[in-house]
Amino acid sequence: MSSPRTGARTYGVALRAMLILTLVLGVAYPAVVTGIGQVALPVQANGSPVRAGEEIVGSALIGQSFSDTEGNPLPEWFQPRPSAAGEGYDAAGSSGSNLGPENPDLVGLIADRKAQIAAFDGVDQDSIPADAVTASSSGLDPHISPDYALLQVPRVARARSLPEPEVRRLVEATIQGRDLGYLGEPTVNVLVLNIALDDLEE
Repeated sequence: MSSPRTGARTYGVALRAMLILTLVLGVAYPAVVTGIGQVALPVQANGSPVRAGEEIVGSALIGQSFSDTEGNPLPEWFQPRPSAAGEGYDAAGSSGSNLGPENPDLVGLIADRKAQIAAFDGVDQDSIPADAVTASSSGLDPHISPDYALLQVPRVARARSLPEPEVRRLVEATIQGRDLGYLGEPTVNVLVLNIALDDLEE
């Protein structure tokens, strides 16, 4: 049976250990990691913000819709891929549809999306790439394939009364290569492309 002195000593050791670990792991370590992040990778550490002029208009890591108040896509903007996150690109509801490739609901949804894009962009359904009609697993992917971006060029050029070759060159200039030269596929960040598109008209 332990004495009161032994019990008090045990509690004292536990209290000191808790205070030390709190200072080291709860204060010092986060401060060091935050400091390193702000010095070495300040853009990434602050959420990869994207600016239009002096205003932050989004993040390079999270997609966003370019539609009217009723959810209809606006023809003067390049459109992102579909999103299953909340009402669309809701960072608080990041999610995919979780529907399998043979699920009749997904098959029907893809068919509807193909028909809508074909009518909106004036293209044949067979030319529509997969990312144009399927959501990413997170529902927040800000990128589309170069094929989908280039498919939209004629419609955007018409809506903005811009020469089609000029808009095409803009898309080609914003294509991001594979990570480290071999990981993944080339992509186009829709928000970055649309900001560049606005700059084109200034």
